[in-house]
Amino acid sequence: MFDIGFWEICLIAVIALLVFGPEKLPGAARTAGLWVGRARRFIGTVKQDIDKELRLQEMQEAIKQSDQTGLQEFIEETKTGLSKLNQPINQDSLSSTENKSPPTETRS
Repeated sequence: MFDIGFWEICLIAVIALLVFGPEKLPGAARTAGLWVGRARRFIGTVKQDIDKELRLQEMQEAIKQSDQTGLQEFIEETKTGLSKLNQPINQDSLSSTENKSPPTETRS
């Protein structure tokens, strides 16, 4: 993120020592550390929330896509079933199925 080297940190420390003095510098450093920690936690939670929202959106799109695919398959199956039902019935096919029925046994 920031490219801060050793000499930049030393310069910041010297300026902080001159501004705050040796008595208040530890308290100021502690307070700055607390604020940095809070900022990092806040940024972490924001990143997690964004990741959750993105995953949720991807899952919703996948569900919508699978629902559309399933619906299209159902419609196609229904169309083929209806087309088979709408086909005319042949008398030849009926008589051939009647002739293929098993013979009935008679008792003597």
